Amino acid sequence: MGIMTFLRNRAGLVLVGVIGLAIVAFLAGDVIRFGGSYFRGDATIVGQIAGEKINADEFKAKVELNEANFKQQMGQSTLTPQMSAYVVENTWNQTIAEVLLNKESKRLGLEVGKSELNEMLTGKNPDPQVVQAFGDPQTGQINRQQLNAFLSNIETQGRNSAMSEQWGNFLLSLKRSRLFQKYNGLIRSSLYVTSLETREDYNQRNRTANFNYINLDYASVPDAKIKLTDKDYTEYYNENKKLFAVKEETRSFDYVVFDASPSREDSLAAVNTINRLATEFRSTANDSLFVSVNADTKMPLAYVKRGELDPSLDSLVFNAGSGAVVGPVYSNGSYKLAKVLDIKMSPDSVSARHILLNPAAEGGVDKARAKADSIVNLLGKGENFAALAAKFSVDGSKDQGGELGTFARGAMVPAFEQAVFNGKVGDTKIVNTQFGVHIINIQKQVGSSRVAKVAVVDKVVASSNETQQQAYAKASAFMSDVKDAKDFDEYVKKHGLRKMVAEDLSRSRMDIPGIENPREIARWAFHADEGDLSDRVFEMSTSYIVAKLTDIRKAGILPMEKVKKDIEPFVRNRVKARMLSEQAQQALNGTSSINQVAQKLKKPVQPVENIVFANPVIPGADMENKVVGTVFGLKANKLSKPIEGNSGVFVVQVNSISEPAPLTNTFTHKQQILQGLDQRAQGQVLQVLRDKADIKDNRLMFF
Repeated sequence: MGIMTFLRNRAGLVLVGVIGLAIVAFLAGDVIRFGGSYFRGDATIVGQIAGEKINADEFKAKVELNEANFKQQMGQSTLTPQMSAYVVENTWNQTIAEVLLNKESKRLGLEVGKSELNEMLTGKNPDPQVVQAFGDPQTGQINRQQLNAFLSNIETQGRNSAMSEQWGNFLLSLKRSRLFQKYNGLIRSSLYVTSLETREDYNQRNRTANFNYINLDYASVPDAKIKLTDKDYTEYYNENKKLFAVKEETRSFDYVVFDASPSREDSLAAVNTINRLATEFRSTANDSLFVSVNADTKMPLAYVKRGELDPSLDSLVFNAGSGAVVGPVYSNGSYKLAKVLDIKMSPDSVSARHILLNPAAEGGVDKARAKADSIVNLLGKGENFAALAAKFSVDGSKDQGGELGTFARGAMVPAFEQAVFNGKVGDTKIVNTQFGVHIINIQKQVGSSRVAKVAVVDKVVASSNETQQQAYAKASAFMSDVKDAKDFDEYVKKHGLRKMVAEDLSRSRMDIPGIENPREIARWAFHADEGDLSDRVFEMSTSYIVAKLTDIRKAGILPMEKVKKDIEPFVRNRVKARMLSEQAQQALNGTSSINQVAQKLKKPVQPVENIVFANPVIPGADMENKVVGTVFGLKANKLSKPIEGNSGVFVVQVNSISEPAPLTNTFTHKQQILQGLDQRAQGQVLQVLRDKADIKDNRLMFF
């Protein structure tokens, strides 16, 4: 309720949306590190972007704001570790985009002036984000009365008020969005396609080739027959060094998970507890207190419609009578009981209006209620509700006569909801909520459904101390024994354990299979040396973990010993290619047709039709750029030399090349190419800036 609620409920979504969607869509902690931070002893810096240090406290404030907005959008009071990590990652990407965009805008002289910003807010064509925040749902147009009233209220607030701060953030996000539009516009306007490029693209897409080929498949040579030398590895590595460049340091480790999830005994204990509570629940005189004391999940006692409860309880509740206790039932890891306190018919939705008084401005709750009584008396004497709302209400709805529209259960806070759904049409009530003192007038009640007031008690099936201690003891014994063992893998195999692998973990990517919150283990990994066993047992919610660091890959060109295992299949294929090329060349000697070559090699001739240069895929052989490129450079009926492709060594013979019809409309085809370039530019512009920038990420020490 009120202006603060308006900002929280609507503008908050925009704050995430403007940067999160308009900018991030174009991007695809300990502070101390063993006595010194990542940034030379500066324990207040969470990262550095293109030379600009990112203050940890300011970044944390952004994270908290985005977490609050994310909770509201998801309808959750808490976030899982995965959700929190997602918010931190998005906030970091937002920050990178903001810094790089600001630097580029300053370099190019791009600005958003005061008059332009005012035009975005109150002009004839306001920014879509403003329309979203202040729009009329019925018309889809901006509600200028509401906007003007809001701006007037902002002026009455102090500069340091929470509402003014949120509004300032909203304006800043609008400016950043407009700057990005301008910058992106410059990029788009710089794109150009020549007529020569247009004709070449047309030919590559429409010129077709029909040819025959023979493929000596690499798989036809057993790997066991291939002996790889250091020279083979070195040649491949030196020719492909650019492929082994990494932008940020990564760590890899092996780990063993010791399960501490609830045992059969733990589940039985939960059953016994819920059965005992069921007996006590039936006789308790204070249901609210009982739920507060005994439920693992504290749910308010409220009226609900069919379908709003846990499915395992819903039908039981609505088939029971008032006073009945139903359950226990098992659902989503817990046993649940429900007590039906009341069942009745209730409106599906309500239309109401209100006048909101601020107790702080009135001198306290008592004085605010006294003023509310006076206003109710004026209404009883025939005063106009809309006029009194405009005069006394502090809510943004006052310019609409206090109208709140039509809403269903769950849209308002409990005290407000109870008043309007339990009252009668025409009633005027005074209600206190966390937003202030409300004078509520019920205008209309729509529909009627059966509702139940329900008290729910749940008991989560959790691991007992004994279960956790047993798992921890196993993990501790493993860590102690492996320290003296020569080989981690041997010990794992000997004891029938399952080894997990976390590969290429970076400071910006910490997704580890089977680990819901990898922050602590990731911190260890970036402090450890290659070959180190973890210095402690890592505790997760239902497991314990011991790890061994297996690989460190520094940023830059990886040395050959780091990629030797990865490139082995490609090196092996290259050696096979030399062997098969010799066979193919021997078969080519003295032949004039591909059929003769096929007879010598005892391989079938494969015909292919209508292959285009722009899509070098050969049916049955996948993507073969070298082969298709060779085809379009050959004359008809001429045999090629052996071609070392991706899947094998090829020999081809072109049957015919079909030229396309002349391009008559160069302009249309050029526009199609430009459209594709434009889409690529929009998706890559900030990524290119990011790749060129020097970015140091120290979030791992804070989050």
